Amino acid sequence: MSTAFAAPGAIPRQPPLLMRTPPLLTMRGIEKRYGAVRALGGVDVTVYPGEVLGIVGESGSGKSTLLRLMNLEDTPEKGEYRLALPDQDDTDLFALDRFQRRMLRALRIGIVYQNPHLGLLMDHTSSGNIAERLLIAGTRNFATLREKAQDALQASEFPVERMDALPMQLSGGMQQRVQLAKAIALEPALLLLDEPTTSLDVSVQALVLDTLKRLQRDRRITMVLVSHDLGVIRTLADRVMVMRGGLVVEQGLTDQVFQDPQHPYTQQLVHAKL
Repeated sequence: MSTAFAAPGAIPRQPPLLMRTPPLLTMRGIEKRYGAVRALGGVDVTVYPGEVLGIVGESGSGKSTLLRLMNLEDTPEKGEYRLALPDQDDTDLFALDRFQRRMLRALRIGIVYQNPHLGLLMDHTSSGNIAERLLIAGTRNFATLREKAQDALQASEFPVERMDALPMQLSGGMQQRVQLAKAIALEPALLLLDEPTTSLDVSVQALVLDTLKRLQRDRRITMVLVSHDLGVIRTLADRVMVMRGGLVVEQGLTDQVFQDPQHPYTQQLVHAKL
């Protein structure tokens, strides 16, 4: 396995062999364009069960596009995507039809967006948002829906006495906790985090990150975290991919990459935070 598409003159770094188990997520040769703009130029991604992969880069680097593809919200021009799930055939997920994608997202993939309006129904209660996801999975009993919604909210450290509040009545940090509860309600195989703390105050960021660390430790949820904030990546990620211009220019263990960056762009990112 080699570093994907390092820029000319870069010193390639081999991703570490962290796991002895097969990967949960595999993406190969992902290319995506928006008109004349190249968003992704042939990206490979591997994520192992129970790990947190951080993806960092400036705006326009392709990291959010890559996350949307992981969530099956779009289709690339080239490339394939596989999740190693016990009940899932070894098939390219980009070949699934719209209904199959919707069900896979609902049952096996959770996502927390930077903007809660993308992940929540603002005219539904907090518990109702979670119930909506549970209904897709076939839960129909009201008491069961209520109980499972409460369990998910407690796991995200949301105050359950406010479970019947509308998201618009909550602070940004509380809205993110409702998103997180909705994302983990069905114990997904993969949790995607798209800049989950960017719009929050520093103190609230710390609380949300603590919750994510506890969930990862206790439930061993496999996570992919997109952020431009190196502090967030350092806190949560086992490995990091550095993206620029739709390419992966460096990747490896998080502390290794940040302490000894090889690519000039990674060096620029790290030194800018010192």
